[in-house]
Amino acid sequence: MASSLSIDRRTLLASLASIGAGASLGPIASPSAASAAELDTLRAVAKEATIWGFPLVDNYRVQYSYFADRGGPEFKAPWNTIANVARVYTPDDKAIQTPNSDTPYSYIGADLRAEPLVISVPAVEAGRYYSLQFIDQYTFNFAYVGSRATGNEAGSFLLAGPGWKGRKPPGVKSVIRCETDFAFVLYRTQLFEPADIEKVKAIQAGYKVQPLSQFLGKPAPAAAPAIDFPRPLSPEQQRNSGEFFQILNFILQFCPTHASERALRRRFARIGVGPGKTLDIAKLAPERRKALEDGMADAWKAFAAFKVSDLDTGKRTAAEGFGTRSFLKNDYMIRMASAALGIYGNSKEEALYPFYYTDSAGKPLNGKDGRYTLRFDPKSTFPVNAFWSLTVYELPQSLLSANAINRYLINSPMLPSLKRDPDGLVTLYLQHESPGPDREANWLPIPAGPFWTTLRLYWPKSEALDGRWKQPPLVRTA
Repeated sequence: MASSLSIDRRTLLASLASIGAGASLGPIASPSAASAAELDTLRAVAKEATIWGFPLVDNYRVQYSYFADRGGPEFKAPWNTIANVARVYTPDDKAIQTPNSDTPYSYIGADLRAEPLVISVPAVEAGRYYSLQFIDQYTFNFAYVGSRATGNEAGSFLLAGPGWKGRKPPGVKSVIRCETDFAFVLYRTQLFEPADIEKVKAIQAGYKVQPLSQFLGKPAPAAAPAIDFPRPLSPEQQRNSGEFFQILNFILQFCPTHASERALRRRFARIGVGPGKTLDIAKLAPERRKALEDGMADAWKAFAAFKVSDLDTGKRTAAEGFGTRSFLKNDYMIRMASAALGIYGNSKEEALYPFYYTDSAGKPLNGKDGRYTLRFDPKSTFPVNAFWSLTVYELPQSLLSANAINRYLINSPMLPSLKRDPDGLVTLYLQHESPGPDREANWLPIPAGPFWTTLRLYWPKSEALDGRWKQPPLVRTA
């Protein structure tokens, strides 16, 4: 699949050629007035770099808050140290959009510059789902460990960065290679019910991480240079501040250029985007700064149009937006949309995310004046090997929505507590106010405003992957 960047390539190339084959745009160095061709090219490449680079910048925002900002409210643990969260997510968790509230998380922020890490997992009881999702700085899911990928038996796995040239050591099941210097390992451990949390804690206690030298009992190599991590932009600033490109430049020093992106990186370099480059937005001439910011705005307009035309209509699905580099095939718009709407989504083999942005009549979801039902057969509607859930997210932040009963989802472990219809089916009631005492067991509260909701199918069966399965409709009621 070709890149989905919304750029007129012929116009862009013609503009670059008009400047001169060996010339630089020099958006920082020269205060002189820019030509119309220069500004058009700056704007076009800024749009392209925003679509391509947003997932990297947003990923950095999360990793900084989790592993670098020791005094911050979202800090989890230092780099190369596992952090276990023995609870499910609530509306108070705001760093990651669209978090699940089914599986307590564990995390490793992996700095692979000095040496690989050995990640060990304990034996996990049959019937309990768990997974380790390996995410690089581009937000590609490059590997998995867990129930589906490797089974529930104990084992150790070596995670290596792009500079490591060694071989698999004894005691390690396999070597997992990452193309960037930093990675994010995101663990999910299934919680069956609140009383099950102690068993989850015991499993989390068995998750281990250690440097390869420590695993082998050998002296550690020289430490990697210390990094002065810049404070990330806020989610809003990532959409409209030219400082976006300064953060992107910082990240790119840890991201070796992939062969498929050499030409793209050369285009970015023409406007000062690349590892080791300086793009100080405050020192730009006003017209160049405006061209950059207009290019960013163009990128977000392209995203909005893509969401309406492709995602909201079901033409494209979340299943296409998460996976390996080879799976995404340089489709940068779907990667941007996936990061913006639900960063760190699983690859489709691990989990599917059928969503509802509209009701069955195609109207946007809104709890101010809307009430909705979802009716399904509890025995057959959701084809999974592990479990399913339905979660509500408030817009525009795509975060969990606070409500009076602290219920953010309904999932398959809750089936025994759900009330059945006379025909044996189950009706869920999605509305802001209680549907009444006789229906509250099946009530999934929604905010009094715009929202969306997503199904999660963990370890989906073949009929969910090949298109035979269709999600049940979300129907607006009178």
